[in-house]
Amino acid sequence: MASINGNASSERKHAKSQSTFQFENTSTAIAASQMRNSLNKLADSVPDPKMRKQFETQMDAFFSLFRRYLTDKAKGTAVDWDRIQPPNPEQVIAYDDLADSVTTEFLSKLVVLKLNGGLGTSMGCVGPKSVIEVREGQSFLDLSVRQIEYLNRKYDVNVPFVLMNSFNTDDDTQSIIKKYEGHNIEIITFNQSQFPRVYRDSLLPVPKDINAPIDSWYPPGHGDLFESLENSGVLDELLSRGKEILFVSNADNLGAVVDFKILSHMVESKSEYIMELTDKTRADVKGGTIIDYDGSVRLLEIAQVPKDHTEDFKSIKKFKYFNTNNIWINLKAMKRVVENNELQLEIIPNSKTISVGKGESDINVLQLETAVGAAIRHFKSAHGVNVPRRRFLPVKTCSDLLLVKSDLYSLSHGTLEVSPGRFGPAPLIKLGGHFKKVSDFQKRIPHMPKIVELDHLTITGNVNLGKGVVLKGTVIIVCSDGQKIDIPNGSILENVVITGNLSILEH
Repeated sequence: MASINGNASSERKHAKSQSTFQFENTSTAIAASQMRNSLNKLADSVPDPKMRKQFETQMDAFFSLFRRYLTDKAKGTAVDWDRIQPPNPEQVIAYDDLADSVTTEFLSKLVVLKLNGGLGTSMGCVGPKSVIEVREGQSFLDLSVRQIEYLNRKYDVNVPFVLMNSFNTDDDTQSIIKKYEGHNIEIITFNQSQFPRVYRDSLLPVPKDINAPIDSWYPPGHGDLFESLENSGVLDELLSRGKEILFVSNADNLGAVVDFKILSHMVESKSEYIMELTDKTRADVKGGTIIDYDGSVRLLEIAQVPKDHTEDFKSIKKFKYFNTNNIWINLKAMKRVVENNELQLEIIPNSKTISVGKGESDINVLQLETAVGAAIRHFKSAHGVNVPRRRFLPVKTCSDLLLVKSDLYSLSHGTLEVSPGRFGPAPLIKLGGHFKKVSDFQKRIPHMPKIVELDHLTITGNVNLGKGVVLKGTVIIVCSDGQKIDIPNGSILENVVITGNLSILEH
């Protein structure tokens, strides 16, 4: 397990005996040597010299990650919980305390980047998640393009829109962005790295050559942003054009729009890195959080927490904020930390399986990932800004999709704005397995219900909503197995529980 402070041995806690450590240290050296040989063979399978050079650069980065993983594993490194404290007031600044600036002079230095490496498979879709329709026939990508195009037109600037794709999303994205030609927006794309998955038992790479099946490879998380932006040449291109600040966010976060107050604060405070945080609720207890570690600001993810302190980590009282993954980074500082090899991002080991076929066991593999938020400790004057919840509006499930499609929001120049009739936070929505896929969601809820006065909604089982349905307060609809519930057109449900079976026929 990676330590919070990457490479200072004095800050590590060794839970293993000396003999165990020496044994595993020897095993580490052997595993590293075998991996290096395997990666060299992989590189030899790339016929084109230019492509081989690019591939070797990626494999060097992977090998560095792999070696760090082995070292941490051998040392039995764990977070020293006693050194962890909630952030101090200088490490997290309240959004309301920022100067109420609407100056546009800094827009000419800005670049907006969306992390576009994810697929829509968790919502039953094929292709990049960013092309799922979310509002009025428009996708995540459409809304982002409209936002930037509006900024460029209104303030007469050129804010480039950058997409970090993965090998899973690049081809589809290149086809899709052609429709924006002729729009007042410059779109730049580059790919994050393509790393080999590793067999969990032998710790050897799954692919044997460059033409191995696609499921032998993986994109190594958004922490790969720094090196990939540099290796692609895009970082140097942006710097040569006088761009200074990069605003990074997930493609599916509809709340992550350009904010003048944060942009101005970043320039004026000379901060190299700002992480947007928002107040933790019961639904966010697993989200990464900012901590103070021996006086230095760090990101702590739940995967790094010792099991006996998991509940402490989830405490809303001790750790009040979580990371929205809206990150503001100084491009010159990024160039410095990459060139000086300063980045030592905490490694997130992710266990996966590869399906082989009928009658054969699935293959257990490991992919080593990093997060962009973990880089906070490598930048000067880095801190968090505690932002309003409206800046964190991700669409991870169809429950989230119902929220952003509803009358709770209206659309203005690609930005979702909360209805003036809404009081308090957004309602909590939980849709069951029958609504997991977007296609099923659309069949069962073809017309969005009115939810401005809704607090909580739970729907499970074979349930269909009619047209013009109004939901208020707490509404729970639970359909029994083998039964069906049809909510009629125009129904007004307020503080009700519906269970069992309901079907009203129209005459």
